[in-house]
Amino acid sequence: MISKDRTGSRVSRRQLLKAGGSAAALLAAAKLNLPGGAFAQEGGPEVKGAKLGFIALTDASPLFVAKEKGIFAKYGMPDVEVLKQASWGTTRDNLVLGSEGNGIDGAHILTPMPYLISAGKVTQNNVPTPMYILARLNLNGQCISVAKEYADIKVGLDTAPFKVALEKKKASGKAIKAAMTFPGGTHDLWIRYWLAAGGIDPDKDIETIVVPPPQMVANMKVGTMDCFCVCEPWNLQLIHQNIGYTAITTGELWNKHPEKSFGMRAAWVDKYPKAAKALLMAVLEAQQWCDRPENRDEVAAICAKRQWINCPVDDVTDRVKGKFDYGTGKVVENSPHIMKFWDDFASYPYQSHDLWFMTEDIRWGKYEPGFDSKALIAKVNREDLWKDAAKALGVSALPASTSRGQETFFDGKVFDPADPAAYLKSLSIKRVDA
Repeated sequence: MISKDRTGSRVSRRQLLKAGGSAAALLAAAKLNLPGGAFAQEGGPEVKGAKLGFIALTDASPLFVAKEKGIFAKYGMPDVEVLKQASWGTTRDNLVLGSEGNGIDGAHILTPMPYLISAGKVTQNNVPTPMYILARLNLNGQCISVAKEYADIKVGLDTAPFKVALEKKKASGKAIKAAMTFPGGTHDLWIRYWLAAGGIDPDKDIETIVVPPPQMVANMKVGTMDCFCVCEPWNLQLIHQNIGYTAITTGELWNKHPEKSFGMRAAWVDKYPKAAKALLMAVLEAQQWCDRPENRDEVAAICAKRQWINCPVDDVTDRVKGKFDYGTGKVVENSPHIMKFWDDFASYPYQSHDLWFMTEDIRWGKYEPGFDSKALIAKVNREDLWKDAAKALGVSALPASTSRGQETFFDGKVFDPADPAAYLKSLSIKRVDA
């Protein structure tokens, strides 16, 4: 019999017997084959696997790593499948089906989506499928890219010059389009915020279209859109193929902003609470591993693999390590807006952040005015399960509050979770009276 200790070293039964007598050695061997700590005393998970979806983006890294490094197996879930989805729409459809309907049980997902799905806002016949958010997967790490035809104005945070160029193009009879990945999702909200801050109405002045992340570069190449918002590696790949450039990385809009989440069907979590905890512990451990600087090259190499993102590793490495070449001559080394998986409580799902996403989706008409966001957050956001898993992992530093407090954006707007209506009122371009 060969076992592994917590460092991954191989330990034979003979070595264990020599180390401390047969009874003690056999007990030690048994412990080595089970998840450690208090979790093992709970009897382990009810099932050995789950089906988890992902989109080919670098912020799915914790799921890739948890699978590749055997971390799911470490916590008693060796049969977890991490399955590539073609688009966020496909992810939604498969979550509604659940694995029992040949779909999936959970996913790397845009943070607003579990809310939109739970509320029946984006599902067939508006039938809700209750979802839980178990963890945030990352902070920062998305970008807004602009087509090469606008190279001369080097669009950045200020979209006012971009507005002039777009109006000129529109006046010539050509269509102008901004691409994002799912209506009401994070990329939709980032590009809308950015455009609106410069006076561009994302519903009236430009057409907003949906394009799956892996198709962004190809669509920009054939002139389908003027700008897009997506995670890596697609922004850097755009530059490497000389098709466009990076206007901003989204951390410049809102430093340390929340991004993707680890979401699960509520029915699955309620049915298999120990398995859900095992999955969550594995994801949290993988997030810690991903965030260590010494592991970032390997994170990039894993992401680039065929079964995950399937792209040249050079399209991944620099930005995973915090180097941002914007494709305009501007290069930022050690960017403060590097994607974070664990540091700065990146993994903890602050309820205040979910409230911002819901407030923005009210702003753009995804929810009706006066929608009770906090009531839905109380059902969907399972920060209690996150804390339970973190404690079982021995994490000592836990957030003191479910709110990160007031958040300030690049244009000076302030979101106070205690008064989302005041934030809405401060925004000039919106689809709701506030």
